[in-house]
Amino acid sequence: MTRRVLILMRHGKSAYPTGIGDHERPLAPRGQREAALAGDWLREHQPPVDGILCSTSLRTRETLIATKLDAPTRFDETIYGASPHQLIDLVHGVDDAVSTLLILGHAPGMPYTTWELASNRSSPPAEQVSKKFPTSALAILEFDLPWDQLDTGLAELVAFHIPR
Repeated sequence: MTRRVLILMRHGKSAYPTGIGDHERPLAPRGQREAALAGDWLREHQPPVDGILCSTSLRTRETLIATKLDAPTRFDETIYGASPHQLIDLVHGVDDAVSTLLILGHAPGMPYTTWELASNRSSPPAEQVSKKFPTSALAILEFDLPWDQLDTGLAELVAFHIPR
C-alpha cells in the first residue's frame, strides 16, 4: 500500500476591506508572505503535492497562488464552511493515483479535521494544533490506506508547521 500524505492548510492572513463580504476577502501582505513561506517549506520537507482541493474563497485561491504549488486542483465551495466529516467525505473522492493531497481551507475546518483524523492526540504536533492553528499553518498527516478508507483516528499527525 502506498503511504499517503494529507496536508491540511489554513489560508493566509486576510485583509478586511470595507464593503467586501467574507468570501471575497483578499490576502493581506503578511498572508502573501507567509503563504509563500509555506510553499517553500512544503517543497523542502514533504513529498511533491500531486493533488489539491481548495476552497473557492478569494483568500484561499490567493494563498494557493502564493505557495507556487503546481498540481491538479479542484476548487470546491463546500470547503468554505465544511465540518470534519464533510472534508473527510471530499477526501474519499480523491483518485488513488494521488499520493500527497493538499486541502486548502479555513478554521475551524482545518484544525478540527486534523484533530479528528489524528491517532496520536498526545504527540507534540497534536498539542500544538490543540493550542492554535494560525493562518498559513500546515498539518501533515500520514496513513497507509486508500483515500476512500480514511476515517477518524486513522492517520498519524507527523508535523505541524507555522511559516513565519
